[in-house]
Amino acid sequence: MTLTQERKHELINEYQIHETDTGSADVQVAMLTTRINQLSAHLKTNKKDHSSRRGLLKMIGQRKRLLAYILKQDQARYRALITRLGIRG
Repeated sequence: MTLTQERKHELINEYQIHETDTGSADVQVAMLTTRINQLSAHLKTNKKDHSSRRGLLKMIGQRKRLLAYILKQDQARYRALITRLGIRG
């Protein structure tokens, strides 16, 4: 259900802005997107897991706020990020 250390390092290396970047908004959005996808798959089979559903909604809200911040800072970076992650249809 959670991200493994190896997967976190892969995401950080893939989405970091500079060499020592481990927590920029881009990296956080990538990690949240991965966790959201995992939790969505879990909820497809476990429809009555309401506590996980609440956690999923909180993660979606956090990702939405981070994406709004990125959009406000740099629209080109925002468009590139949502294209790379495959979100927003």
